[in-house]
Amino acid sequence: MSNFDALSLVNPGVKQLRPYQAGKPVSELQRELGLQHVVKLASNENPLGLSEKVKTALEAELNDLVRYPDANGYYLKSRLAELNSVTTQQITLGNGSNDVLEILARTFVSDQDEVIFSQHAFVVYPLVTQAIGAKPVAVPAVDYGHDLDGMAAAITDKTKMIFIANPNNPTGTFLTTESIKAFLGKVPQNVIVVLDEAYYEYVPEAERAPSVEWIKEYPNLVVSRTFSKAYGLAGLRAGYAVSHEGIADVLNRIRQPFNMNSLSLKAAEVVLDDHAYLQKAVEVNAHGMKQLTDFCEGAGFNYIPSYGNFLTIEVGPDAEKLYDELLHEGVIVRPVTGYELPNHLRVSIGLPEENEAFIKAMKKLRG
Repeated sequence: MSNFDALSLVNPGVKQLRPYQAGKPVSELQRELGLQHVVKLASNENPLGLSEKVKTALEAELNDLVRYPDANGYYLKSRLAELNSVTTQQITLGNGSNDVLEILARTFVSDQDEVIFSQHAFVVYPLVTQAIGAKPVAVPAVDYGHDLDGMAAAITDKTKMIFIANPNNPTGTFLTTESIKAFLGKVPQNVIVVLDEAYYEYVPEAERAPSVEWIKEYPNLVVSRTFSKAYGLAGLRAGYAVSHEGIADVLNRIRQPFNMNSLSLKAAEVVLDDHAYLQKAVEVNAHGMKQLTDFCEGAGFNYIPSYGNFLTIEVGPDAEKLYDELLHEGVIVRPVTGYELPNHLRVSIGLPEENEAFIKAMKKLRG
């Protein structure tokens, strides 16, 4: 056996990384435990399945898959620019919003810089920071959410980027329009603020921040969004960012030319106009959220009020054990020990019968 040591060759920041742990696939659990019926409530996916309009569009697209996709994503960019009242030069497309977040970090952050994010925030923020070799600055959470005053106080002359998730994953906490706007006013323009709005569509319209409009006043602000959640395209990997044209210009120099394939470009373009699908997704989520919160309140479980399509529930110090027991009942949820929440489980909102399967399993295991 060779003594070759690949780790000795990698960048220092990469050495400490561990592979991202995604939610367990249904097929994997079926193989492991021999289960026929499995409910997956682990990855914040849209339980409705694909939009019928998207299915039709994808079928029509199949014959052209021998061709490279449009490297610039002209039609999708045009539609996004129209919807957000910006220019196409302000749009950066990504293979999911994760891709956009990584492009941002690799474009602006060096190993001499610091990156600020909140405790209990999306794992990609520390992951990309560490991969670059930059210094991660995790600001302690307040009530499981972002402490914007604490994050502002953490800014130094080495700070290059700040990540804010609103709503936050995995806690579901939400920052008001006023609090974010006040925070932006405290950030120097040489610090990029990334407002990650992956769950934006689940926020009631009256409470949504006019974040894209703020870019005119705060050119260091970047707003990222995804098609993986409310739009139901998680498997196709489609996301985007809206920013100042100068920022978008340099992002598009780093972005791989075909980072969105032909099917994801077409699906994202079509689903933007399937208003009935989006409305149903939001309604199903609201109904399912009430299902789960009613159960928690009746059973005596504390939970973190959520603006996303998931609920993070405090189940006690044996959360990992309960997670495993739920697997044996054919229900996949998400342990969040890696987010410093060892007593909690995150449960995605599913269809009514899927939510009921989780509730029934919980009553059996904790009845």
